[in-house]
Amino acid sequence: MSKRNSQTAKSAARERLRLERERQAKRAKVRRQAIVAASVVAVLAAAGGIGYAVVQTGKPTKWEAAAKDTVVKPANTSGENGATVVIGDSKTANLVHLYEDPRCPACAQFEQTVGETVDKGMEDGDYKLSFTLGTFLDDKLSGEGSKNALSALGAALNVSPEAFLDYKAALYSAKYHPEETTDKFADDSYLIKVADTVDALKNNKKFQDAVEKGTYDAWAMRMSKSFDDAKGVESTPTIKINDKTVGNPSSVADWEKSLKDAGVTK
Repeated sequence: MSKRNSQTAKSAARERLRLERERQAKRAKVRRQAIVAASVVAVLAAAGGIGYAVVQTGKPTKWEAAAKDTVVKPANTSGENGATVVIGDSKTANLVHLYEDPRCPACAQFEQTVGETVDKGMEDGDYKLSFTLGTFLDDKLSGEGSKNALSALGAALNVSPEAFLDYKAALYSAKYHPEETTDKFADDSYLIKVADTVDALKNNKKFQDAVEKGTYDAWAMRMSKSFDDAKGVESTPTIKINDKTVGNPSSVADWEKSLKDAGVTK
């Protein structure tokens, strides 16, 4: 090979090497730009996520909003916001007032022990029954089962007083009342499942829609506020007969004695 050819080959090799280095430099620059762009997008996305989280944190919860919403009063209620529930056709002046919380295990025990007897006394005309239901256990234990069950009880009350009483008994029954720390009542499908054991509520689409849409959520919150404001109510169940607080009867005999002591006679 001649010297001239050798020089030409070397020049061509150097040119190829220069071009290859330029290509590599361009590829490296593109990669750096892509990394920077991706980092910017990630930062913006994170900032947006934080901003969204802040906005969401500032929003009221479903139940906080319900406490300010317009109340839809269930039928068979009276008083401000429909928070007065009195059941019984008797002209008697005797009144048994029950203060309960849907998640309360002691309320469930009371219902299972003497609930049927209490309802029968109302049906026989010995007294009327009044109910003020609270939701303080949701705050104490966390969850929303008491609120949700109370809203569903409003939907049952809208059907009839009898549906309300039967549904309340079913919710408090040994079969369906959950452990105090288990928030089963927060599940609409569970509330509807229990309601299907009550003749007036079984496959009742109007009732089911009210439960699922939260028709009586605002009413439930006003009822709960009425419970919170009640004087002399420090625990559940609290039972007042003719405005006199009595103990928690653990048997039918105890219940009948409480009635007699309060001046309610057959």
